[in-house]
Amino acid sequence: MKNFNNALEVFKLLNASNCRECGMPTCLAFAGAVYTGKKKLGECPHIPPEIQAQYTESPGGKSAMNENTEKALQQLKKNVADRDLAAVAKGLGGVYADGRLTLKVLGKKFSVTDSGDIITDIHVNQWVVLPVYTYIVRGCNKELSGRWVPLRELPSGQDWFRLFGQRCEKPLKKIADAYPDLFEDMVQMFDAKHVARQYEADVSVVLYPLPKVPMLICYWHPENELESDLNLFFDDTAEDFVDLNSLNALGSGFVTMLEKFILQHATQP
Repeated sequence: MKNFNNALEVFKLLNASNCRECGMPTCLAFAGAVYTGKKKLGECPHIPPEIQAQYTESPGGKSAMNENTEKALQQLKKNVADRDLAAVAKGLGGVYADGRLTLKVLGKKFSVTDSGDIITDIHVNQWVVLPVYTYIVRGCNKELSGRWVPLRELPSGQDWFRLFGQRCEKPLKKIADAYPDLFEDMVQMFDAKHVARQYEADVSVVLYPLPKVPMLICYWHPENELESDLNLFFDDTAEDFVDLNSLNALGSGFVTMLEKFILQHATQP
């Protein structure tokens, strides 16, 4: 049987009629309730039994990091502790003071001590920690080029762009389609910036997951018989600062965070 990896996987099985027969105000709210274990998929009267049978109905939630990931993070932490954080701070777009390096991660302060410990007000999880540690360990002192490219055009992008599309671009497009205020919320919550139209997109927004790893989001509204579209772009220096595993973690983690935020709003009375 299959597990749901996120609430949007539930939502795409629904007919989006918002009939309320499940007891929830919208189909999106019901999807969130199924993913978190508060509702069962079968409580939607429009889901055929053969579809219900394909999915487990245990809560999605977070799984513990596997042993290999934990070991990798511990090694990265040791590598961070070996770095002279004061020396690399300026090149990384951060500030060093009182024994800690402080960076802006999606507009929020994120500090790492000389011993590699993390001090921050935001929720700390793997998708944030892995890229931050990698960013510090690489310690690249390079300026951005200002040339935006899709992930597939980065040096290692051919090995990653399909996975990145599935985990990041496609689900983010679904969120943008279902939630018209998405980009304005990004500006308010994550210190994103509207920029001049790129690639003739209807919306162009730049986020800064890390100070020198900006991410350009371009969204095209549906028009006539054409579907909407969304693509992500990076400065072509991105791999000087982080590896592709980190970029994938940043993208997929950010999408998961947005899903949770939207579902919280969708389930409010």
